[in-house]
Amino acid sequence: MTKQRQRWGSKLGIILAVAGSAVGLGNFLRFPVQAAKNGGGAFMIPYLIALFLLGIPLMWVEWTAGRFGGGYEHSSAPGIFQSLWKKNRFIKYFGIAGIFGPLLIYIYYVYIESWTLAYAFFSITGQLSGITTNAGFVELLRSYQGISGDSFFSGSFLSLVFFLITFGINIFVLHYGIRGGIEKLCTITMPILFIFGIILMIRVITLSAPDPAHPDWNFINGLGFLWNPDFSVLKSATVWMAATGQIFFTLSLGMGVILTYASYLKKEDDVVQSGLGAASTNEFAEVIIAGTIVIPAAFIFFGPSEIINIANSGAFNLGFITMPQIFNKMPWGAILGFLWFSMLFLAAVTSSVSLAQPAIAFLEDELDLPRNKVVTIFTAVSFLLCLPSIFFLNRGVLDDLDFWGGNLFIVLGATIEIILLAWVFGIENAWEEMHLGARMKLPRIYKFIIKYITPSFLLLILGYWFINDWWRVITMEGVSKENVPFILAMRLVMLALLVLLAALVWKAWRKRKMEDYH
Repeated sequence: MTKQRQRWGSKLGIILAVAGSAVGLGNFLRFPVQAAKNGGGAFMIPYLIALFLLGIPLMWVEWTAGRFGGGYEHSSAPGIFQSLWKKNRFIKYFGIAGIFGPLLIYIYYVYIESWTLAYAFFSITGQLSGITTNAGFVELLRSYQGISGDSFFSGSFLSLVFFLITFGINIFVLHYGIRGGIEKLCTITMPILFIFGIILMIRVITLSAPDPAHPDWNFINGLGFLWNPDFSVLKSATVWMAATGQIFFTLSLGMGVILTYASYLKKEDDVVQSGLGAASTNEFAEVIIAGTIVIPAAFIFFGPSEIINIANSGAFNLGFITMPQIFNKMPWGAILGFLWFSMLFLAAVTSSVSLAQPAIAFLEDELDLPRNKVVTIFTAVSFLLCLPSIFFLNRGVLDDLDFWGGNLFIVLGATIEIILLAWVFGIENAWEEMHLGARMKLPRIYKFIIKYITPSFLLLILGYWFINDWWRVITMEGVSKENVPFILAMRLVMLALLVLLAALVWKAWRKRKMEDYH
């Protein structure tokens, strides 16, 4: 490679960037729902076990593998995997999961991200203040999405406008690269996000019971609803899978994003402290801020009986239907609603740019294309791929993309990378690489965890899916007949994208061989 590789500007910048990738909509919407639905405080037992046996070890593995691959001028999973197993000609193709997975998530995540920007605008302009019922907010969301009534296509004109603005912001940031774009974005937005979150958290803590007939509907009891454990649920495998899945979502594991971000580190940069710092920042956002705001606030205004229905209604309903109702019942509700949706938008945009970077890094480093050309190609391709999620939202396309990109491929990618680092590259070599430049030494028990426990955990998750879900998903069981053609068409697009990525990986290594020969 003749061009100079990109680098992060500061240690704080890389920690905030990785934390920005991890802190997303799942922290503030998915986590409270999962905790409330799965035994409250008891959910935190498998959650914390998964964090220490799966989340943090994988975080260190990805930081280590990414930095190592970056030393060979690779910034995406195919090249990083090849650097870990140089003698295997095929391992680079397994790295396609680290480009394909985040790209699938990106093409629907940006559209959802645009909803938060729109609702922040609706809040500050007072357009949400006049809606007083649950049905009113449901109709607003369905109308905004363009799926009210019998419309064939989703996506209203207004939602398209906000999508174009959001998409444009993402491309603008990506255009300026790692230091000038992503790092600058995260160093500005992450502190603002936490300020907004702490303001909302303090406001919920200081709320008094609004209904004199129900003085027990207060913050302490709301917090208790979320955190008091129902230990009987620990017998359910579903609860353990839900907690493990949340750890994957919340730390952006297995997506190829951390591999790419870590590849821009210098050899002496500390991956142990940086990984732990990024994970801790994410957990503060999720467990402390989100755990204090969402369910306690809903408990205060709707009570213990309705809170179950709210949790079971799903993350989107919680964020876009329940929370606006709560803010409308509070003084300065328009401002609080603006802070809420702005916080969600900032969390989402730092995540979406990270999802785009593995594909951009692959084109830039492996095919040696200039960044301007790469961003132009990515803009055109990703824009076209975003359209099915917008126009066929009511046809189940988004949910299917979420399964493949946000569930299966990230677990598959994480399983491959940890087996590759701990078993093929070797745990002793990995342990030594991990501690290069480290200011703290990891407990030796983590050597055993990384080699045996974490891979077993991941293989168990994949096995659980194959036993319980794979045939149902493949055959589209439960999907209405009118939606099957749309989902099938999108799956063909996904297959074509996989084939294209495989061809590009082949082309990139053929090009490298030709350069080495000459």
